[in-house]
Amino acid sequence: MEYNTNRFKLVIPEYGRNIHKMIDYAIQIKNRKKRNRCAWCIIKLMTGSIHPKYHKSIYYFQHKLWNQLFIMSKYKLDIDTPFPKPNPREPYKMSLYNKKVVYPEYLTSFRYYGKIIRNMIHVAIRCKNTKKKEGLFYAIANTMKKNYLRWNKNIVEDDVIFEDLKKLSKGKICLMNNTDSLLQCSHILKKKK
Repeated sequence: MEYNTNRFKLVIPEYGRNIHKMIDYAIQIKNRKKRNRCAWCIIKLMTGSIHPKYHKSIYYFQHKLWNQLFIMSKYKLDIDTPFPKPNPREPYKMSLYNKKVVYPEYLTSFRYYGKIIRNMIHVAIRCKNTKKKEGLFYAIANTMKKNYLRWNKNIVEDDVIFEDLKKLSKGKICLMNNTDSLLQCSHILKKKK
């Protein structure tokens, strides 16, 4: 029995051993015309078997496939390509795929409150009616307490919620000095039947 540890190492394992063997075979073909035809067949297999059909016509996707073909051949494949050959001295990178993902602000701190709470805070701050504004602040604080308890399943004090609300609103909402309390934790955690 032959183990994968005894076989040659795959350069891009997603394409599998057979594609790599086809590329090795294409390198050994002496006739340039046959070698080009073989490379086109390999690209067609790489497109059809690995990737969804809607990507086939996209320019940068085709360019990526040809670059990967050269990388898997260790730049030994001498063929005519529709794209410029990648430089073996430069690390492989496609600008479209190497962009750093920027995470939204609401995913970095106080994730358990959610994005909607942040939107509710902005709306409540802009409200002009003072009585309605105070009611919105307490509604937001109660919703924050519910979300906190759903996420953490622990009892939480109102002061913690008020402090988080103050931080989320950048100091524009401060309920620390008010005497009204929020919903009880036992009421929120009670299972619905």
